[in-house]
Amino acid sequence: MKINNLSEINRTAEAFIAQMDDRTVFAFHGKMGAGKTTFIKAICEELGVEDVINSPTFAIINEYRSATTAELIYHFDFYRIDKPAEAEDIGTEDYFFSGALCFIEWPEKIAELLPHDTVHVFMTENEDGSRTIELT
Repeated sequence: MKINNLSEINRTAEAFIAQMDDRTVFAFHGKMGAGKTTFIKAICEELGVEDVINSPTFAIINEYRSATTAELIYHFDFYRIDKPAEAEDIGTEDYFFSGALCFIEWPEKIAELLPHDTVHVFMTENEDGSRTIELT
């Protein structure tokens, strides 16, 4: 998948959602500024979230609810986590195995806590400013 510019981001988010199947935990990898938060925001909007969507950098987790499906969505940002135990202390296992959608930024900080079926999403900023998105 590719995002050529911000005017296309919601179309790419729709394509991403179409590939989600029944999977619920998504780990977003990419350098600072790669567009992880912006893309997660677009995905949440396409899923029907009407709340203000922003990075949970300081809160670690934001909870949203889809206005169309009433589905819970959790958005994590582990950038400020120093040890996986800190993530365990907030009950990440309960969130990850809740069946709710979980979108995780900086998952490498808690790699050993991620479920085995986590979908890894790699975002790369290209020289022309576009973004390439690969799922594994």
